[in-house]
Amino acid sequence: QLNEEGKRIVLCHGTFDLIHTGHIRHLQEAKKQGDLLFATITADNYVSKGPGRPVFSEVLRAENLAALTCVDYVGIVHAQTAEQPISKIKPHIYVKGKEYKNAADDLTGNITKEKQLVEKFGGEIYFTDDITFSSSNLLNEHFGVFPPEIKSYLNTFKKKYSSDQIINMLRSLENLNVLVIGDAIVDEYHYVEALGQSGKGMNMSVKFSSQEQFAGGSLAIANHISGFVKDVTIVAGLGKQESHEEFVRSKLKQNVHPEFFYFQDAPTIVKRRYVDMDLSKLFEVYFYNDQPSSKNINDKVCSWLEKNTAKFDVVIVPDFGNGFISAGMIQKLCKHARFLAVNTQLNSGNRGYHSINRYSRADFVSLNTPELRTATHDRHDSVENLAKRIISQLGAKYLAVTLGSEGALLLNKSPEKIYRTPALSTQVLDRIGAGDTFLSLAGLCLGGNLSSEVALFVGNVAAALDVQVVCNRESTIPVNLYKYINTLLKS
Repeated sequence: QLNEEGKRIVLCHGTFDLIHTGHIRHLQEAKKQGDLLFATITADNYVSKGPGRPVFSEVLRAENLAALTCVDYVGIVHAQTAEQPISKIKPHIYVKGKEYKNAADDLTGNITKEKQLVEKFGGEIYFTDDITFSSSNLLNEHFGVFPPEIKSYLNTFKKKYSSDQIINMLRSLENLNVLVIGDAIVDEYHYVEALGQSGKGMNMSVKFSSQEQFAGGSLAIANHISGFVKDVTIVAGLGKQESHEEFVRSKLKQNVHPEFFYFQDAPTIVKRRYVDMDLSKLFEVYFYNDQPSSKNINDKVCSWLEKNTAKFDVVIVPDFGNGFISAGMIQKLCKHARFLAVNTQLNSGNRGYHSINRYSRADFVSLNTPELRTATHDRHDSVENLAKRIISQLGAKYLAVTLGSEGALLLNKSPEKIYRTPALSTQVLDRIGAGDTFLSLAGLCLGGNLSSEVALFVGNVAAALDVQVVCNRESTIPVNLYKYINTLLKS
């Protein structure tokens, strides 16, 4: 109707989490370009600026914009980009801030797509050039988004590194040739509703609601890494029977190249968790053979490792201790890997029988506190002292200890120094897979010769994003990681 009346329509789009002077000047300048100004905001579920964002709900953000006299219409967009409102409104002018003028500076690459779409409908893009403020910085400093210890850590860290520097460092890793070797695991969540105590026993009864499968274990690690390098090779074992191979292959990213070896007398490992609607785990069932007849598969994998391991810049081993990685394979990895990053996970199926002591060497070791104490058989000494003991034993260059809600630390052997970071997520949806994410990104950074301090930060940022995701539903998306780094270090 407005088009038929000959009105010149202007569109602005953004998060608008905290309206400030820069936003107001931007919107006022946009209104001058036409007769009516449409302002659209990204709905809460599609804002990808990291945990705790947006601070204000989509309804409040929309109300704030609607209260401005320069804004004529407000819409909430259930998508990550402005392509939907551009297609529906077909503005004569699409207005963005000056920070988007150079398309190469846009982390998402969306500005190029939006510009093309605007021009497709006969419109043009206009960049305002006025006073600017950082909403992220204002929110971080004045709205209690982060507790004092995180604010203190970030203030110290960003004096050394800007978000652009960190992002450029991560982009410099793209040519690394990476091998991931470890158990292929199919994670299952069976969502249930609690009914209460059984009428004929002391057990709890639940009502089944739905189920979901995820590619876990080494599959998840390979997918995390795939966004940051051109090619990833994964070596893993599948069952000849109950292989789940079609599902597994369908979940691997396009640049992940699998080398699967097949157990004759064991299924592909399935870990089924019964989960209530609040994502609390009620019960877990393992479908696997923890003592497969591995002679045939061991010889084949060892032969492959003997020929190929040295070709890779970085080898990452998520050793879940479920029967795939043998002593022979470990020997080949320790002998031939140019940079070896290892985690030996402690879980219900291997408790008391599995530790980092299986390895004679590693360049980077990542453990949580129980894994560290199991490896050293020490309940009481400090984590720092135990880390020093393990790093010396393996001749490792780096050892990280993930500390859950207390963050993480990384011991650098030469020169000896311990770096610490607090947990960078203020909300936790699901902790499953967070340690794997940390191993993936921190290991990749250290294998690419980035500093210990940067590797610890990046691994922790990635883990903070991962605890917002149910199990391994999504892998680490570089753009989302970059945007959260930008949010954290915004000055």
